[in-house]
Amino acid sequence: MEFNYFNYLVLPLLIFFARILDVSIGTIRMIFVSKGLKKIAPVLGFFEVFIWIVAIGEIMNGVTQWFYYLFYAGGFAAGTYVGMYLEEKLSVGKTLVRIITQKESGDLIEKFKEEGYKLTVADARGKKGEVKIIFIVINKKKLKKIVNIIQEFNPKAFYTIEDVRYVNEPIEFKQKKFFGLLRKGK
Repeated sequence: MEFNYFNYLVLPLLIFFARILDVSIGTIRMIFVSKGLKKIAPVLGFFEVFIWIVAIGEIMNGVTQWFYYLFYAGGFAAGTYVGMYLEEKLSVGKTLVRIITQKESGDLIEKFKEEGYKLTVADARGKKGEVKIIFIVINKKKLKKIVNIIQEFNPKAFYTIEDVRYVNEPIEFKQKKFFGLLRKGK
């Protein structure tokens, strides 16, 4: 009896990689949905479901091949990991970093200002006394740098990180350009 490479090796690997692809696309699609990116999320959804239908169709054709199920499940698990990795690398959107400090936070605040970050600082009272709460909304890609600054200037600070769906950022005009435009309009 001849060994059928396609049914026992090629097809299971195709199912495995199809699942990696569709689950990764699904993870990215959900991120885009949560960020309100209405144009690209449906396109990703189309490809996600199309790939899934092809993969599940092949499994249904080979329903007696138990190892197809293993490759299908393994592809799902690997796709989850790949999707998380891609999400981390894409770093889409804005993030809110909330920092609560007990010790003097002047150096930390000055470092953020020196680096050009816009922040809000509030005095508050915590369980152990007076604290400062620092709020910073940043592009997600800058998160690692913010965390490094916190750890350098106030390693015992408590901080939380949250995804932000929408930020109402005011338009800033440079005085010279703005008034120059007004003069040209006359």
